[in-house]
Amino acid sequence: MKNYRVWGKPPYIVAVVHGGPGVPGYMAPVARELAKTMGVLEPFQTQYTIDGQASELANVIREQAAPPVTLIGHSWGAALSYLTAAKYPELVKKLILIGTSPIIAKKGPRPDAIPAYIERFSESERADFFGIVNNLWDDKTEDKNAEFGKLCYLIEKAETYEALPAKDEVIEYQFGINKSIGQELNNMIESETLIEAGKKIKCPVTVIQGDYDTNSTAEVKEALSLIVKDFKFVLLEKCGHYPWLEKFARDEFFRILKSVI
Repeated sequence: MKNYRVWGKPPYIVAVVHGGPGVPGYMAPVARELAKTMGVLEPFQTQYTIDGQASELANVIREQAAPPVTLIGHSWGAALSYLTAAKYPELVKKLILIGTSPIIAKKGPRPDAIPAYIERFSESERADFFGIVNNLWDDKTEDKNAEFGKLCYLIEKAETYEALPAKDEVIEYQFGINKSIGQELNNMIESETLIEAGKKIKCPVTVIQGDYDTNSTAEVKEALSLIVKDFKFVLLEKCGHYPWLEKFARDEFFRILKSVI
């Protein structure tokens, strides 16, 4: 799989970074909308380590974009963009973090913590969720990428306030990458590596968060405001983890996003 695609016309001054990890392509609606007025780079993360993904992202920006760029990261992509801006400050003009989690807080989420979105599942969805999780960790399951895709669908549904009609634009579900990065990220949270990295960020940082996102908006705002010097926080009402898919928040999300690029 090619590790990027472009939208609109060059120069590519904006890069949208997907989360997951291991779900390339789902940021297409954001890239498509922004490409109406600017060149957009959509990098795909193919590496199995955090340093590898940061280095890969930096290289794609150097080779395909017109740095310094505005880096727009969602979910895990927000954390990766945060780390990339800290390590390669010359490549990033502005940092926009969407649906990020308080992973940079001093006391990050425990690796064994039960995700908050599980509380929003119906009884049947909860059973499906734990069944899929068991399949993912069962050596007998052959197509773990397909199971991972089912898991992502359930989580996205629970993390959305009121969804607009949308197609699945993920190019390939990659459970191996998700598992590898997730395990390494837990170690980084415990060691407070992310806090130290944030102190090196020199560019302006804007966080856009939905009030229905299960990630704690208060924790995100407090943690980043203490670490990043030039910081702005925007809260969207009736909005979950994917603002561009929300019936009530989509238009306001794009209005704000375009205004801070």
